[in-house]
Amino acid sequence: MTEVHLRDALDTLKSTGVRITPQRHAILEFIIQSMSHPTADDIYKALESKFPSMSVATVYNNLRVFREAGLVKELTYGDSSSRFDFVTNDHYHMICDACGKIVDFHYPGLDEVEHLASHLTGFDVSYHRMEIYGVCPTCKEHATKVQ
Repeated sequence: MTEVHLRDALDTLKSTGVRITPQRHAILEFIIQSMSHPTADDIYKALESKFPSMSVATVYNNLRVFREAGLVKELTYGDSSSRFDFVTNDHYHMICDACGKIVDFHYPGLDEVEHLASHLTGFDVSYHRMEIYGVCPTCKEHATKVQ
C-alpha cells in the first residue's frame, strides 16, 4: 500500500512542477512508511547516513513543499517540535502524556461534528482536529514494573 501512496504522492508533486530529487524522494518515502509522526530531526537522523551532504534545512524545506502540496499535515503541540503526518484520510490522534507517542485512529461519527458546528454557529468550517491524551500501553507497563 505504501508503494501506491508513494507513487501517487510523487505524481502529485510532478503535476505541480516540483522536481523529484533523491533526497525529496527519500524524505517522502520515510514519512509514508513511518507510523511515528516524525519530527524534521527524526527524518534527518534516519536519512543522514544515506545522504551525508543533506542538512536539516533541506528536510524542513521539503516538508514545506509537501505541506503546500497537501501531502503532509504539520502537527504542532505546544512548545515541542512539529511532527509530520502523511495525509491518507481524515483521522484523529491519541497522544501519550509520558513519551509523546502519537497513534492514529478514525471515528466516522465525528465527521458530523463539522456539519453540526456550521449549522449551529453559521461558520464556514475549514477543518477540525481532535487529540486525545493518555498513557500508551508501553509506558503503562513500564510504570507498573517501576512500582
